Amino acid sequence: MTAFAPVTDAELAKARSDPAFRQKLLEQSLEALLAGVQKLRHSAPSQDTGTPKQIREAIELAVRLAEMIQGPAQPASRRSR
Repeated sequence: MTAFAPVTDAELAKARSDPAFRQKLLEQSLEALLAGVQKLRHSAPSQDTGTPKQIREAIELAVRLAEMIQGPAQPASRRSR
């Protein structure tokens, strides 16, 4: 696994105009996020860490990223049916 490199302003600008690049950027971000979650899950638990909360937040973000990768979502009223 490579170290996470923050997205640059140039990459954001390119992602706005290039759908294929945006897709690749989202996929790379999702992979990095999931790798981080795996690392958290396998780390030694400590009493005062926010690890469970961090994992929950990361999973919520991963779901949002996956939805973005898959394309526009249906309206909420249709998803719940």
